[in-house]
Amino acid sequence: MGEPLPPEPLLAIVGPTGSGKSALGIAVALACRGEIINCDSVQVYRDLNIGTNKVPSHERHGVPHHLIDVIDPAEHFTAGDFAVRALATVGDVEARGHLPLLVGGTGFYLRALTRPLFTAPPTDLVLRRRIQQIHARHGPWHLHRMLERLDPGSAGMISPEDWSRVARSLEYRLQTGRSFTADRAVPAFSPPPTRTIRYLGVDPPRSMLYERINRRTEQMFDAGWVEEVRALLAAGVPPDAKAFGAHGYRRILQFLAGSMTMEQARERTAQDVRHYAKRQLTWFRRVEGAEWFPGFGDDPGLQRRVITRVQDILQHSIPR
Repeated sequence: MGEPLPPEPLLAIVGPTGSGKSALGIAVALACRGEIINCDSVQVYRDLNIGTNKVPSHERHGVPHHLIDVIDPAEHFTAGDFAVRALATVGDVEARGHLPLLVGGTGFYLRALTRPLFTAPPTDLVLRRRIQQIHARHGPWHLHRMLERLDPGSAGMISPEDWSRVARSLEYRLQTGRSFTADRAVPAFSPPPTRTIRYLGVDPPRSMLYERINRRTEQMFDAGWVEEVRALLAAGVPPDAKAFGAHGYRRILQFLAGSMTMEQARERTAQDVRHYAKRQLTWFRRVEGAEWFPGFGDDPGLQRRVITRVQDILQHSIPR
């Protein structure tokens, strides 16, 4: 009988924030009988709409979108949680004879689908609360200096502005006495992955991407982003919820707390998002075998090129 044939690779449309991934995903889905599985770590949260730039239902052209608005903002959602839900959704989509399309810019979520996840100790809620209080009282740079003293290896790999990762590394160090980044570098024993991913990357000109990010940030603030955050707080979402760690939301919280002016919140948000886009590109460029398409994902010419490539991949893939 021989060995069973391996399953087809999953297709992922990736790239930096603001590059038009969502529009490209919809175009590919329409051309290839696809359904979109969201791979953005913030779009999973309900009621975070303006700052996450979710595609409104009426602009999805009938293409099913999965793993959007599935988690309450106060809940803690991990890459492991995502992997379980995403793989189950992939199975459902394929069972309908449709093409699952992973679309988003959270590289760690995509990696969780194919690589063993690092196993951390159970969350110590008391310790986490203490670290969050230190952050609220003294700011992210104070947390980073603490990490430099306790785990310099991790501190050297994390920006002080990325306070949620700084806090997670501190939490791990204080719980275990070991380095978070060093332990994560040790491969876990795991069976080989059952699926692989083919990455199709959107690669717009850097200067044009930054201009688009700046414009989009202004539009989000003008569309009522601050009011969205006020409503979430009034509904009981705590300021230290993981969902509020997303770009822009934390700056708005600083504005509402009186530690930042509105103009500063706008400027720092645009800067944060530009830096994040740069980190996303760095992450995905390290992916072996990724294919890159110059331009923005909402450009019809780029869409035609990607659709042609996807159709070629499907034609030469292993039949279901």
